[in-house]
Amino acid sequence: MTLPIKKLLWIALDGRVAGPPDALHGWTVCSARTLKDAERALRSNDCRVGLVSGIGAASDAAALDRFLGQHGKLVWLVLAAPAALSQPAWRELLRTHAHDFHTEPADPHRLAYGLGHAHGIALLHGHADPAPHAALNTGLAGRSAAMTRLRAQVARLGKSDAPVLIWGESGSGKDVTAQAIHAHSRRAAGPFVPVNCGAMAPQLIQAELFGHVRGAFTGAERDKAGLIESAAGGTIFLDEIADLPRELQSNLLRFLQDSTIYRVGSTRSLSVDTRVIAASNVNLKQAVAQGQFREDLYYRLNVLPVSVPPLRERRDDLPLLVDHFFRRYAADKPRLLKGFSGAAMRAIVNHDWPGNVRELINRIRRAMVLAEGRQITPADLDLASDGAAAAPAGDGLGELRFAAERAAIGASLQRAGSNITLAARDLGVSRMTLYRLMSKHGIAAPR
Repeated sequence: MTLPIKKLLWIALDGRVAGPPDALHGWTVCSARTLKDAERALRSNDCRVGLVSGIGAASDAAALDRFLGQHGKLVWLVLAAPAALSQPAWRELLRTHAHDFHTEPADPHRLAYGLGHAHGIALLHGHADPAPHAALNTGLAGRSAAMTRLRAQVARLGKSDAPVLIWGESGSGKDVTAQAIHAHSRRAAGPFVPVNCGAMAPQLIQAELFGHVRGAFTGAERDKAGLIESAAGGTIFLDEIADLPRELQSNLLRFLQDSTIYRVGSTRSLSVDTRVIAASNVNLKQAVAQGQFREDLYYRLNVLPVSVPPLRERRDDLPLLVDHFFRRYAADKPRLLKGFSGAAMRAIVNHDWPGNVRELINRIRRAMVLAEGRQITPADLDLASDGAAAAPAGDGLGELRFAAERAAIGASLQRAGSNITLAARDLGVSRMTLYRLMSKHGIAAPR
């Protein structure tokens, strides 16, 4: 069996990188004299253990504290002058970031033992390869087969200007997928204008999308370009397209057919070069069959269909996503919080994630604020320790999901005092979607 290479990042703040040779035997050492040098070294070297030396009373504790916090995946040892340990800032830094510390001059044998132990701890924690750069830039992080297929599809769709229709469950990442398609297109330098069709007042949505001229209605004191026009040269993203009022669907169809619009109150057509990406968590084919969505508009939008996989179908991506969001929201966490316990990760992997990525983000952010120990626990995430919610024996997975969805809707309505708008915002869906869900579950609308 080939033993892993032991790579050490040594930051010598006093400029002295000649250390005890016995302690460093067997290590490949990347040395740095400043924190900027250390940043550059970490970008090009896969170091698992870090050693900081040359800490004196005059050293910048705040700068080092920020650096170590940003690189908490490394297991850190610190060599400090005895005088530094009398200062509260340095004692706090050691408590927060150091796996072990030694006073200078260091004992070579004890330091060698400490470095070896740190390397073992680093191997136990593992060292995940960074996600592909492009995937992180577009938000489509993940190594699962489902996400690999989605990224390949996004890259192909970017080469076309044809309309795209994205389907996916609420919270699965339809908006991120739309942004990724735009970023891969020749329109990437142009604007990306997102519009939530379910969040706009029906009486205002036509003027918002298509614009208006002066005097078109009370309060229209000047000409105003609509959102479609403002996205010229780029992409307009129509989220929750199923909530677009039927009388406005014909106007959108006209734009898709000939790339022209009429501002409200105007008889003059305007030619607009804007690509349309639409998304829905409703099966539009069923909406067409039920007379709720125009069939001709459906086929105009569904030129390039995309399905975003729910989180439960990409469980292999969960460790990467957890690490990604933990880093993104690191500013919210207590200083001593280092990561997730093994029990917390098992609970995350076993949870069904009915709210998809949005639910994962919310649980992680809440846990990062409320956690009191060095690691996030299942209780911090509000998940059962085995990741499975208690349920009556014999219930199928579909029945469990149905019951969980109904319970979530009821709880949100109760918290919102039966206010549909507030409850929809709490659930992360539009008002029309909430009405449909309430009808599906037989929940009466408040009077």
